[in-house]
Amino acid sequence: MSYFFQIVVSGIVVGSIYALAALGMVLIYKSSKVLNIAHGQIIAAGAFITYYLTVSAGVPIFFSFIASMIITFFLAMSVERIFLRKLIGEPIISVIMVTIGLASIIDGLIYLTPFGTENFSFPAFLPQTPLSLGGVSISWTQLLGVIITFVLIGGFSWFFKKSTIGISMRAVSDDQLASMSVGISVPRVFGLAWATAGLSAAAAGCIIGNITGINFDTLHAFGIIVFPVVILGGLDSILGAVVAGIIMGLIQQFAGGYLDGNFGLSGTGSVLPYVILLIILLFKPHGLFGIHEIERV
Repeated sequence: MSYFFQIVVSGIVVGSIYALAALGMVLIYKSSKVLNIAHGQIIAAGAFITYYLTVSAGVPIFFSFIASMIITFFLAMSVERIFLRKLIGEPIISVIMVTIGLASIIDGLIYLTPFGTENFSFPAFLPQTPLSLGGVSISWTQLLGVIITFVLIGGFSWFFKKSTIGISMRAVSDDQLASMSVGISVPRVFGLAWATAGLSAAAAGCIIGNITGINFDTLHAFGIIVFPVVILGGLDSILGAVVAGIIMGLIQQFAGGYLDGNFGLSGTGSVLPYVILLIILLFKPHGLFGIHEIERV
């Protein structure tokens, strides 16, 4: 029984990380209907900025974490302003193709640095002895990561539901022309959406890097791994990202624990979530919390 609960805890930890990593994609899609293919590269950039500030600049890791989110906030905003601002009103596929190009450019730039070819790890700053209760253990790093994840997700959820800017983002997502007619600046909303997504991506990169180590291939792969989470939860639903992330994490860990004999992404644990995704989409093609829009002509 303790093995079962250990898998549940591991699934929640993995799922919460998936949810946070997927959050940036949801934020951008929620306001602009665009899927950012370069999201994994932004996750990796956030982790590397934190590592550089902590190890090379000697900044305490807590302040490095905050600084990396601020830097990535403005980095993502700059990317939107330089590369994507002129594409407002163009077909969505054009914007998605630009994000694919951005992913390739960022890949090339990072591979030119030592960060692209080596493995790194953050210095230990939490107790190394895991917490244990009833035979179930969780490391302090995992526990802190889960707490930070749910705090951030709760903050973003409140932001979209209650704040004026968040409501403006939702309005732009529903109808850009109607939003402009009531004085909402669509370019400003797009810029803020990308910046906010960059902030959440940096947080995800730092948490992933602390748990799994810092490896560029692993970090930017999260941009692809979380696609099933985004689709299953509903492309524009923050709650959906959380629920789908936990579901995917639990499925992966149960498949790995009981069918493969070990936790992780290998074997059945990496395939079964996609099989479950296909089955669920047969009955819920818009995802668990996606909005089914009906257009009348």
